[in-house]
Amino acid sequence: MPDTRGPTGPIGRHRMPEHLVLHPGAQLHGFEVPPTLPFLDPLETLAYVAAATDRLLLGTGVLLVPYRNPVVLAKQLATIDVLSKGRMRLLTVGLGAVPAEAAATGVDFRTRGRRADEAIDILRLLWSGDENGVSFHGEFFAFDNLVQFPKPYSDTTLPIHIGGSSKPAARRAGQRGDGYFAGGALLPDERMAQWELARKTATDTGRDPDHLEYTRWSGFDMTDERLAAFTAQGVDRVVMSAGSADPAEQRDELSQFAERFITAER
Repeated sequence: MPDTRGPTGPIGRHRMPEHLVLHPGAQLHGFEVPPTLPFLDPLETLAYVAAATDRLLLGTGVLLVPYRNPVVLAKQLATIDVLSKGRMRLLTVGLGAVPAEAAATGVDFRTRGRRADEAIDILRLLWSGDENGVSFHGEFFAFDNLVQFPKPYSDTTLPIHIGGSSKPAARRAGQRGDGYFAGGALLPDERMAQWELARKTATDTGRDPDHLEYTRWSGFDMTDERLAAFTAQGVDRVVMSAGSADPAEQRDELSQFAERFITAER
């Protein structure tokens, strides 16, 4: 889906959600999800999109990092960024909310937060390491003197945003994230409390809270007033979600949105 970073920001981004498996009766955010809903693998799809486009920025929303090997994942993400010439810009990771996904991948559902923390640290470690190698010894992953190339296209890391709708997710964003991609159906005061918690956690851990980016969801029916409210709340980026499953109707929604918020600004 596209995103906008406000009245003068860059617009045009393709982000991918992830679910490895579902089951009859599975629920996401309190809503039952059809088990036949076709969730494409996000990294394979982003590689395809990167090859077919020149300017479209790439991202995930969210990648279930506890269920992936971080050494393999670091290679995959750096490869996509290199081949797309640096367009992997909204890598958002999350924990997942379907216990069956954890069980299917051999992961204890209760440990997924700690696994995610280690995975984030390993991604950055491998991307920043040089020819002398890097080592890591954690609860779930351990290695010595590993060298991994290529690095991301124009930097020694990729921005890692934390997705979620809980206090632990907000704290993880403050501790380890480059941004917070807020989800879930929360009341406005709950939403603001989470963003404030992310910023406070960043401060408490010696990080600059002003370096955190704040991303929110919206539909294509977004109004000028809602966009102004997002701006007032400190939102840097709004990711739009189509209201229709029909590709032709989605294109119409995109076109109408572009006419309202993009074309008029140029």
